[in-house]
Amino acid sequence: MHSFPSLAQLGWRPFFQQQLSLEELEQWQVGRVVEQHRNGIVVANDAGLHQVLLGQGNDTVCVGDWVLFDSALRLQRGLARLSLFQRKAPGSKVSQQLIAANVDSLFIVCSLNHDFNLSRIERYLALAKEASVEPIVVLTKADLCPNVDDLYQQVQQLDPLLMIHAVNALAVDTLAVLETYCKSGKTVALLGSSGVGKSTLVNSLLGQAEQQTGGIREDDSKGRHTTTHRALKWLPQGAMLMDTPGMRELQLSDCEQGVNATFSEISELVKQCRFSDCSHQNEPGCAVQAALAAGAIDERRWHSYQKLLREQANNAASLAQKRAKDKAFGKMVNKVQKSSRQLKKGY
Repeated sequence: MHSFPSLAQLGWRPFFQQQLSLEELEQWQVGRVVEQHRNGIVVANDAGLHQVLLGQGNDTVCVGDWVLFDSALRLQRGLARLSLFQRKAPGSKVSQQLIAANVDSLFIVCSLNHDFNLSRIERYLALAKEASVEPIVVLTKADLCPNVDDLYQQVQQLDPLLMIHAVNALAVDTLAVLETYCKSGKTVALLGSSGVGKSTLVNSLLGQAEQQTGGIREDDSKGRHTTTHRALKWLPQGAMLMDTPGMRELQLSDCEQGVNATFSEISELVKQCRFSDCSHQNEPGCAVQAALAAGAIDERRWHSYQKLLREQANNAASLAQKRAKDKAFGKMVNKVQKSSRQLKKGY
């Protein structure tokens, strides 16, 4: 007989328990979303896996959420989250896209080839810090890199307290350092662009060839997408592992706190400028320009900070504008419907 993980092993905590009434516990089942598809979700609990249908207005559920569902396998409601990863939807679409919920640690996966990019790592760090999730940078393909120590130090300079591990995802012994984060009841997510070795890493951690792996285009080290949907998997070490499709584009929105935390040495300098509205160009008493001139902060890092702040502000403004328009449209529709009902009644 197959045994399923207990709710505690799936990540259940008092935080979620306290949100339930006795009536809800008697009426409905509780479970965690482990897969998300266009027409529904797969929910796991100690009784097994359940294909649950999404109703109208329940499109804000994502992998990692805890939910309540009835005996007809219809979603009733989701529970408040401990953490949430989200981004602006790719392309020109003005909306938020939920990535993962209730994550404890984030493996930021970056390969030690042409794909190595400090600014991209900073982008993922901002996302993790905004969600109050512990970030761990995993540098893959260390066996193919002649200057691992140099690139490792470049990442460490982003944050002296940042945990970084250089690994060869095909050599299981080098992955032992990651098991510290994979204890029972914990949830670990992986984020990284396509081709950095996430699927290979997932296979090695799972101890089986579960994920299809794709090759690399040698001219630019870009990979092919091999993960097609987000899913939670149960690791032999006891943790839940969330793999996500490789992201060609990760646009930040409503992430000002995360950006400032990622660039804390710069955000502290900004507070020291003589003028509160300093543009950090030619104003007298600009602490940022003084630090740049003295070599106290890195120019690449300063430009990255400015870019991410602008991006998240622009995207947040666009989303706020869309929400306001949707709200106004909703009010107009309600008004028209009300008038129509009154006309039918002969008012």
